[in-house]
Amino acid sequence: MPRLFILTLSLLPWIPVVLCWVATQNEVSVLEGGSITVPCRYDPKYANHVKYWCRGSMREFCTSLARTDETSSTNPSKDKVSIFDDPAQEMFTVTMNDLKETESGWYLCGVELGNGWKADDVVYTKVKVIHGVSVENNMVSGEEGSSVTVQCLYSERFRESEKKWCRSGGWSSCLSTGSEGSYEDTSVAISDDRTGTFTVTLKKLQMRDAGWYLCSAGQQQVAVQVQVTPRASTTEPVTSPPTQSQSAVYLPPPKHITKESWNSHRYMLESVAVCSSLLLLVGLAGLARKLWILHKEDSELRHFKEMKERFSDNPSDMGDLQHVPIASHNKATMDVRAY
Repeated sequence: MPRLFILTLSLLPWIPVVLCWVATQNEVSVLEGGSITVPCRYDPKYANHVKYWCRGSMREFCTSLARTDETSSTNPSKDKVSIFDDPAQEMFTVTMNDLKETESGWYLCGVELGNGWKADDVVYTKVKVIHGVSVENNMVSGEEGSSVTVQCLYSERFRESEKKWCRSGGWSSCLSTGSEGSYEDTSVAISDDRTGTFTVTLKKLQMRDAGWYLCSAGQQQVAVQVQVTPRASTTEPVTSPPTQSQSAVYLPPPKHITKESWNSHRYMLESVAVCSSLLLLVGLAGLARKLWILHKEDSELRHFKEMKERFSDNPSDMGDLQHVPIASHNKATMDVRAY
């Protein structure tokens, strides 16, 4: 039982870590002479607590650099270290300016709980201050005929060094700022502000300008890719007239019928009408003759059938005539039929 009590007391300082929290970035990198801003988020329960920023890998041996209960600066961009708490966002931010390489190391965001039984709630982050060259964007793109800008960043020790813009693959293509810190021609302009940035502007881009380039300061360099897109067409496409090889065929507009054109074709139309009428009459006559012949044949057939039925009713009157065939001759068609 005493051992359980001692174990419980030893765990009390860690209770806030489990129930509440503080969070930030694990690591931040910055060029020497540059600035960083570190956001530290916290649990809503800590809204009214004091927040602080200190340097060290252990809370007990951490050197305080800024606290929210101390007088804050009115110009955080120029002060070495500044801290700002925003309870509405449940976050406080720390800004450090003009960093030196010797200031690399472990730092922590902390919330002071003000109770001897509870340890402060803290979170660690590693700050790396390096010297060299970097770019804001390692890939830029522009349309043919337009301009693009590349921001090349360098650390403090390269402030007075010559800056260069080179086409990847050969130092003979390098353009240098020289002692005046600038360079310009019809296609490229370079300007060094001597505070950590030199700007390269590529003017009147052409398709051959696409490729990899290098921002260089001292012996340090960083690669940048430049992409050039074709110029967008603004003119309407010209349509050529249809040719014989094309499927479209040109047809002239129909002509209006005039009195003169009607008179010139009237006799031809009358001849066609007379011929058509004669052909129609001949056809009707042939049809009437055919119908008359069929009618006559049907009448003769009915007559012979009546005679045969009469003899069949009186076989004694017929004698041998019963077996005599009856022939019918059609003069019109030259047909002979037997019954």
